[in-house]
Amino acid sequence: MKTDKSRRSFFATLALGVSASAFPMMVKEFENMETLPEFNHLDSKDSDEWFKKIKGSHRIAYDGSTPHGTLPIVWNWAFYQSNNETGSPDSDITAMTVLRHTAIAYAFNSEMWQKYPLGQIFNINDNSTGEPSKRNTVYEPREGDLPLPQIQGIKDLQKRGALFCVCNLATQVYSGAIANQMNLDSNQVYKDLINGLLPEIQLVPSGVWALGRAQENGCGYIFAGN
Repeated sequence: MKTDKSRRSFFATLALGVSASAFPMMVKEFENMETLPEFNHLDSKDSDEWFKKIKGSHRIAYDGSTPHGTLPIVWNWAFYQSNNETGSPDSDITAMTVLRHTAIAYAFNSEMWQKYPLGQIFNINDNSTGEPSKRNTVYEPREGDLPLPQIQGIKDLQKRGALFCVCNLATQVYSGAIANQMNLDSNQVYKDLINGLLPEIQLVPSGVWALGRAQENGCGYIFAGN
């Protein structure tokens, strides 16, 4: 049976394996991560209840595993747009985006982007500056933040019934890496990020867990990339 230490080491190794090529500047931070943050107020029963918000005849879950140039949000909007054009009202539609792995940055408010270098870490630039973003550009997007001006951000999509959730496991792993990079306490970084979640974004045990639950609740699956 795995000890807590070996289990944490496994998750850190997993994170390193999928992140080293994307974040070569953070390999050291992942390698030195011996523990995951312990602070956790995740209520799995609450997470399961959240999936009851899925409604309508047309249900889809987008796998937002990377920022992918805002596509995890763009495709959510596109599902509403195309279903509207073929005669279905918003009340008969649910598009869910599962933010996991390196797309978790989109789940946090701009204060977190200013406090921690999320734009740099997750390779997300602000189109208005060309520099690593210091704000969440997909919640209430400004002109130029999304590929087309009519595409809505998370806040407006939520008003239409769209659902967004974020992976707790990835948040724990990246909190540890950020803490190592900035010489901070990983529990505090994790706590800050959880407190900095955008309104109505659901924290779920993991992104893959959420994708499974979404399909159990009648959602199809689409990878939120090209």
